[in-house]
Amino acid sequence: QVQLVESGGGLVQAGGSLRLSCTASGRTFTSNNGMGWFRQAPGKEREFVAAIGWTGTYYADSVKGRFTISRDNAKNTVYLQMNSLKPEDTAVYYCAARAQFTIGPEARQTHYEYWGQGTQVTVSS
Repeated sequence: QVQLVESGGGLVQAGGSLRLSCTASGRTFTSNNGMGWFRQAPGKEREFVAAIGWTGTYYADSVKGRFTISRDNAKNTVYLQMNSLKPEDTAVYYCAARAQFTIGPEARQTHYEYWGQGTQVTVSS
């Protein structure tokens, strides 16, 4: 059974930083498998944040220049480094993984087969 477990969320002041981790078990994800981060704020739909694929990375405009997605295949882990956090970044953050070979970073939620349970990020003003 494939599981994705996020960690690293918490409460931080505006302008601060957090690094989220997502570790997979039950299956090895390589650079061939796209992985992504999404978030859902209270009362809003889940939205794309960042993705990584064979050819590179892709970011939502709202986080570009502040967030960085990376992966460590040896640890079966994907990271999201979040800098210059804003109150509007407050949300539950989810990681996702694709079972199939992925050439480019994938922003569409429906293209991910595996999802974590989420980790809360709260940014105070």
